[in-house]
Amino acid sequence: MSGVALVYTLFGSAEVAERIARQLVEERLAACANILGAATSIYEWNGALEQSAEVPVLLKTTPSRRDALMERLGELHDYDVPAIVALPVDAAHPPFARWVGDQLAK
Repeated sequence: MSGVALVYTLFGSAEVAERIARQLVEERLAACANILGAATSIYEWNGALEQSAEVPVLLKTTPSRRDALMERLGELHDYDVPAIVALPVDAAHPPFARWVGDQLAK
């Protein structure tokens, strides 16, 4: 176990991504959020093929806070069915894992 958990999601705008990422860090559910560059998503929704510009976000947390982070993210998210997934982390640089834990213990 690495001591770090990653949660991935997408938002419809950089403004919403920043607002929610900031709130999750302030609530100490995430130690850090990486707001990535714009992505193009292609998916079927309500029977129609859609294409949207979205903003991917990676959130770093501890394994013990992962589920609470995912639940809160679902509450804050403005999508009806947001993609919120936890990614496996097999290993993390020990100083980084300690920093993540320390950030969330404050």
